[in-house]
Amino acid sequence: MPETIFSHFETVKFEGPSSDKALAYQYYDAERVVMGKPLKDHLRFAVAYWHSLAMSGTDPFGGPTINRPWMAAGDPIAQAKVKADAAFELFRVLDLPFYCFHDADMAPAGESLADTLKNFHTMADYLAEKMETYSTKLLWGTANLFSHPRFMAGASTNPDPQVFAWCAATVKNCMDVTKQLGGSNYVLWGGREGYETLLNTDMKQELEQMGRLLTLVVEYKHKIGFDGQILIEPKPKEPTSHQYDFDTATVYGFLKKFGLEKEVRVNLEANHATLAGHSFEHEIATAGALGILGSLDINRGDALLGWDTDQFPNDLWTMTMSMYHTIKAGGLGKGGCNFDAKVRRQSFTPEDMIHAHVGGADLCARAFLTAAKLIEDGKYDAILDERYAGWKSGHAADMLAGKFSLEEIEKMALERKINPEPKSGKQEQIENLLARAIYTDKI
Repeated sequence: MPETIFSHFETVKFEGPSSDKALAYQYYDAERVVMGKPLKDHLRFAVAYWHSLAMSGTDPFGGPTINRPWMAAGDPIAQAKVKADAAFELFRVLDLPFYCFHDADMAPAGESLADTLKNFHTMADYLAEKMETYSTKLLWGTANLFSHPRFMAGASTNPDPQVFAWCAATVKNCMDVTKQLGGSNYVLWGGREGYETLLNTDMKQELEQMGRLLTLVVEYKHKIGFDGQILIEPKPKEPTSHQYDFDTATVYGFLKKFGLEKEVRVNLEANHATLAGHSFEHEIATAGALGILGSLDINRGDALLGWDTDQFPNDLWTMTMSMYHTIKAGGLGKGGCNFDAKVRRQSFTPEDMIHAHVGGADLCARAFLTAAKLIEDGKYDAILDERYAGWKSGHAADMLAGKFSLEEIEKMALERKINPEPKSGKQEQIENLLARAIYTDKI
């Protein structure tokens, strides 16, 4: 195998909470059986091809600080293969089961659409060869329909129908490659599917275009026999002023309008949730309640910065509650936990990349184990059940089931002379229970 910047690193192993080895998993014991199956099958961790291999350390105020061998000048396909070699060695070191890609991460653009697609399929074949040697599988693929200037006014929502056609052709080929590589999901993230100003925007027209592309995607999925999930990744803003896939609830309304609510789910990102003014657990709970939870992008934002910083997670409380709601929603199924996160500009060594993923995987594993324990011991759920117990039987259950009209409910309330007294929400009791479980209990 070709020598890469990650080749000299040993594969990271689980050594338990007592280990003081920096590059070892303390909580991510992949084979540990929890709630009936191995931890690796609950979490289904994935490494993001883009942030891990393509990001150069730029930010809105500064140029590249991270230089990798494949970023040097040279034949674009040859350099893309150098990147792929490094990617699979990184996957080997981290020993996480999946990876994810954008087309533009793995293959260089050409002079035309045809040249670009040719490069993409060349690299898809190369990744297929790598996957025969390495154990890492594909969690999902997606298309970059936001970076090139042609997408400055959107992709499927662009006023120019030629851009829509380019977009549709690109998505079709990305779906083909995702199927070729055995992917479990296909993600649509509309990085510029929104507007900067309503002054030059026909929102109804653009939403119809977006709905048309998504309908075409679902139709093509069935045509080619792709048995994976189709996912939309919500985001409220940045780079646009407003994006049409603002949050989970907005996406669900969009899916209902076009009759796709049973065909499409959501891929939720923590940093996108906070940009929308929500918590990550809120978005997961919403998706679970609506039956459209598909997969997760694991990262965090910076509360002091107003953009998508894509940092690796480090908040155990937030992640524990996110995992709790994931379990309550039935788990991730074909989805997974993709580390859509990047190291900081000052963290430019290959070792920094490994440390970031080890810490992220351990935090998520610790959070999942605590969430599973919360559910299994039943104390938290018992408090919730008690709070809503009045709805479980009798007239209350009939009200919820639609067996009474508004007039009948009024009559019942008057006849019974109801006079509800306030009941404690027990928030502090719950917070204490969760804090002890998260920070002090053994798992």
